[in-house]
Amino acid sequence: MIELRNVTRYFGDFTVLKDLSIKIEEGETFVIIGMSGTGKTVTLKHISGLLDPDHGEVLIDGIRINGASRRVKERLRRKMGMVFQSGALVNWLSVGDNVSLPLVERQEMGTDEIYEAVMKKLKLLHLDDAYYKMPSEISGGMKKRVCLARVLVRNPEIILYDEPTSGLDPVMSSVINNLIKEMDSEFGVTSVVVTHDMESAFFLADRIAMLYNGEIVQCDTPENIRNSVNPVVRQFVEGAIQGPIAVE
Repeated sequence: MIELRNVTRYFGDFTVLKDLSIKIEEGETFVIIGMSGTGKTVTLKHISGLLDPDHGEVLIDGIRINGASRRVKERLRRKMGMVFQSGALVNWLSVGDNVSLPLVERQEMGTDEIYEAVMKKLKLLHLDDAYYKMPSEISGGMKKRVCLARVLVRNPEIILYDEPTSGLDPVMSSVINNLIKEMDSEFGVTSVVVTHDMESAFFLADRIAMLYNGEIVQCDTPENIRNSVNPVVRQFVEGAIQGPIAVE
């Protein structure tokens, strides 16, 4: 489904990703953990085709997305949806208009069909009474759900999540985690989740990969990550001050 082969990416003189190789199976929930600035979101952007590697290749369903023509990239991107850390809602559009935006842009459905599709997803996420509200009128947790509804309305095969519980209180974090789990079960999507929230990682993941200094130091089951003997993984999972990860 998704494969990164020997992906290397530079930003100036800084190497963000170093010879990164990942294979994510269809229907899997794959979680990427690691310190801030270690390349987690950059990895998501390579999967989505927003960034191309300097070396290596990214395959979606066996088709190389980096270096592909605009038409091929667009076709592959239609398989995907991305839930941004900030929610990335358009502030001057209502909740309903935000969710309907991808369908309006594609011009493949009539007005009534779009409304029905949007309401179906809003009801699924317990947001149907928020259709006419503006982003400024809803909570952070609701914004995350609206962003998820906007992704789901396109019926994607792949969903990319960038820090889905960032900035949320523990209760709302649990709500979002359970929603992600339900979406995976309900629609059979392949999910890639970037997070530094270990509770979320262990709850959601089929497999967890830890990025450190642009490299994967361990990719394993949640249980094996929890009990890892790798000192970098162990320090991160335990949130310990002492260890190979420098505290700056």
